[in-house]
Amino acid sequence: MKKLFLFAAAAVLGLSNVNAQDSDNGSTALSEGSMVIEINTGSWATGSTAFSLTSIDGNTAWSAGAEAGYFVMDNLAVKAGLGYADDGFNDGMFAYKVGAKYYIDGQFPVGVDFTGVSQDGNNANWVGVQGGYAWFVAPNVSIEPTVRYNVTLDEEKAESAFQGLIGFAFHF
Repeated sequence: MKKLFLFAAAAVLGLSNVNAQDSDNGSTALSEGSMVIEINTGSWATGSTAFSLTSIDGNTAWSAGAEAGYFVMDNLAVKAGLGYADDGFNDGMFAYKVGAKYYIDGQFPVGVDFTGVSQDGNNANWVGVQGGYAWFVAPNVSIEPTVRYNVTLDEEKAESAFQGLIGFAFHF
């Protein structure tokens, strides 16, 4: 996790000095009426909708998921996501997420969302805030290193957590 965070932080700092998109590049990708599909790497621990794989002492934990959004206005998308995780010890966990993401100047995505997991009738919930950088490698494809903080809504069921993510967004 520390290596992923350091990589994400270095990517955000390194890419912040590079203007990877012209004023026209990506403008239609973030326009009202367009859609986005995101695939993130990250940790399964907070019920994220990210892809992850961890193996410690012969136990393998993994997660898979994706998010989709619709731009209700230029630079502002309303999003939802689903995921599934297995920590190797318990029955699988289903994750869900609803929220919004806004692209400042078309390059700096910030977001807020409600995330939850459900496992055997037990639920845990977080409110997440995140910020990062959108590096458009093609007019409709961006790589988005992001830092995220998840605030737990019930300390008896879950802990707050910090994450570093690398996201891949496909804009339609």
